[in-house]
Amino acid sequence: MGPYAAAITRWEMLTRPVPEPTDAAGRLRADFVEWMQGLDDGWVTATPGLGRPAQLTALGNGVVPQQAACASQLLAAPFPRCPCCAGG
Repeated sequence: MGPYAAAITRWEMLTRPVPEPTDAAGRLRADFVEWMQGLDDGWVTATPGLGRPAQLTALGNGVVPQQAACASQLLAAPFPRCPCCAGG
């Protein structure tokens, strides 16, 4: 884990235990990427008919839910008639 040990431990507490990052051949594992993105176990990797390359492509082209939620909140214009948004 090296210099990332503290971050990995924090993320494990919020999600689940970290999977091995690479397989026996030294290739990146899709379930590790799924874990890093905070997706549920099997969200992509349990999709029938989707092999490792396609899983990594889907994960690479996907959106990290926490970042999407934050961006939506930051970019959404306030709704003027909403009591929460109008400050009243």
